This record gives sequence, C-alpha cells and structure tokens, in this order.
Amino acid sequence: MNVIVDTCVIIDALQQREPFAKDAQALCLAVARGEVSGFIPAKSVADIYYIMHRSLHSDEQTRAMLKKLFLSFGILDTTALDCRNALTSPVSDFEDGILAETACRSGVEYIITRNLKDFSAAAVPALTPTAFMERLAGSGA
Repeated sequence: MNVIVDTCVIIDALQQREPFAKDAQALCLAVARGEVSGFIPAKSVADIYYIMHRSLHSDEQTRAMLKKLFLSFGILDTTALDCRNALTSPVSDFEDGILAETACRSGVEYIITRNLKDFSAAAVPALTPTAFMERLAGSGA
C-alpha cells in the first residue's frame, strides 16, 4: 500500500506533538518496518527542515534527522503540472491542492493528514493517521 504523508503528520511524529504523536509515530514505524510504503511530497521537505530547525536550533541535527527520515520515506517530486493543476483543483487550499495533485499523479492510495476537511474534494481519499492505522491493522499487513 502506498501513501503520501502530509507535513503536519511528520511534524507530529518528530516533535511528539500531543495528542497526535502516538498515531503519527505508529504510522512512521509501519513505514520503517516496510508494512506500508510512505512518501513525502518534495514540496514538504523544506517545510519540515524549517520547522525542525526552529525546534532543534542546529543545522547538523536537522540534516541528520532528515537523513533518517529519508531512509524510510520516499520523496515524490512535485511537478510544474501539479502546481498548475492545483490552481483549478477542487481542493480549495492551494498548498493542499499541490499535495493532492502530486498524490493523484503518483498513484498513491491514500493521503494521510489531520486536515481531512481540505482534502474532501481530492481525487485520492484522505485518512487521519488513526483511521489509516486501523485500516492497516484490519488488512492483516
């Protein structure tokens, strides 16, 4: 199963943000164990770096954290076409529209996010980390 993971979920896991950390970390562990193929959109990598650098106050530590993240998660390129299509996407938030277009073009099965409302019109269904982990457990993976 292939999923694209929204920035908020990655940050929840890395910064142990409550009450979301447990399910976000469970998702990351499932990806690390190979139970699911997890991807991060390229457009999110700079945001993850920025947010984590503000927390860690160290370029070296932040880059090391990204290297570890990249061992488990693939990175899906965001194309010019994804950006153009997001302009007319039924997903009203432009940034989320880019993620939704990347997800659709890449053929992932789910978008994993806490922001279900903004992805309700996306071509790829969105699930919270909790709902996804329940689905994964139910599939016998």
